[in-house]
Amino acid sequence: MDNGPAPFLEIGRRARDLLTRDYNYDKKFSLSIPSSSGMGLTATGVMKDEIFVGDISSQYRSEKTTVDVKVDTYSNVSTKVTYDVLSGTKAAISFNVPDQKSGKLDVHYLHRHAAINSSIGLNPTPHLEVAAAIGSKDIAIGGEIGFDTSTSSFTKCTAGISFNKPDFSAALLLTDKGQAVKASYVHTVNPLTGTEVAAEMTHRLSDFGNSFSIGSVHKVDPLTLVKTRFTDNGKVAFLSQREWRPKSLVTVSAEYDTKSVNVAPKFGLSIALKP
Repeated sequence: MDNGPAPFLEIGRRARDLLTRDYNYDKKFSLSIPSSSGMGLTATGVMKDEIFVGDISSQYRSEKTTVDVKVDTYSNVSTKVTYDVLSGTKAAISFNVPDQKSGKLDVHYLHRHAAINSSIGLNPTPHLEVAAAIGSKDIAIGGEIGFDTSTSSFTKCTAGISFNKPDFSAALLLTDKGQAVKASYVHTVNPLTGTEVAAEMTHRLSDFGNSFSIGSVHKVDPLTLVKTRFTDNGKVAFLSQREWRPKSLVTVSAEYDTKSVNVAPKFGLSIALKP
């Protein structure tokens, strides 16, 4: 729904994406091959600490059904089948092989004044999760709870509110079962150059500790952007991303810990190809 609220998990996402998205300190390569027939393939490989891991995923789309299958280097198979039940309502069943207890049913409902996501494990002692947001695309309020029937305990309890406009977005979240408050803000400084700044701060009610991150993004030209980030623990990060052909990206990331001068900076390279 274009005028309805986004799902609860989207609250604060615009700032989180600016501060964390695409930062990578490993060597990563991915190749996506779309198909007009509805079948698409994606191969991904990551070199981390001299260890190579990868996976191959495929996606098939029909009118109302989407099937996702992923196989990794450890022979684990993940499958997800999504079906459009009604307008604004989707149901998805997912499971992993050989994990027999990994089955899960998700139901997503979007309305012009509400967005509801629910999940239940398909096993004798399921894990339940429900997230809901009400309002509009400009302002939304909601919450999320998780309950583990095997231990009869709540695993998640979160509430939040967001304000969204084309040039800014602000969010306030009560997380960690009420033990932390997280506030985030992102503002568009110059729409022509895509320049944005963002900040996120977390206050822990248990020990009254604080942490924060600030960052920025700027488009050097229509195909190149740079991002910066600074955190309260003294870490400075930089990212440069270039779209060297349509939908194909090369990303270079670096991070330096100013409080650990004897530790070498981290560097990462990511190449994503989409013919």
